[in-house]
Amino acid sequence: MTQLFYGPRLGKEGELRTGCCAVIFDEARKKVLLTQRTDNGRWCLPGGRMEPGESAAEACEREVSEETGLTVRAKRLVGVYSNPDQLVIYPDGTKVFIVVLCFEAEIVDGEPGLSDETTAFGWFSLAEMESMPMHGEHKARVEDALLGGGALMK
Repeated sequence: MTQLFYGPRLGKEGELRTGCCAVIFDEARKKVLLTQRTDNGRWCLPGGRMEPGESAAEACEREVSEETGLTVRAKRLVGVYSNPDQLVIYPDGTKVFIVVLCFEAEIVDGEPGLSDETTAFGWFSLAEMESMPMHGEHKARVEDALLGGGALMK
């Protein structure tokens, strides 16, 4: 199971990785598409690791497609997120410090579905997220996307 650990500057113990995630709103901008992770059961924004040779927007779009089956277009950068006090440890023991680029994205084609990385998906409001087991700081990213301003650095 993928685990998150927190402690002063704990991120120094991990290798640096870049990731991307997508905030995808419903038409009313009241609910966001979340997926439930296979590895730890927590709810999160669809996303994942950036691969060499792709732009951040391409990584976001690819990861959403892999995890949900949706074709999306990254519309705007919501923020760049890094927590020097967080360390991710994967089941194989790999320790990583992740810098995440979060985009607001829109659905271009398809219907949401499951993948080998997800066990469920759904559309949820911020109020509903309060009582859900959320992965990392994903709820805060949704809040930032709702602010609608320029890119944030956190």
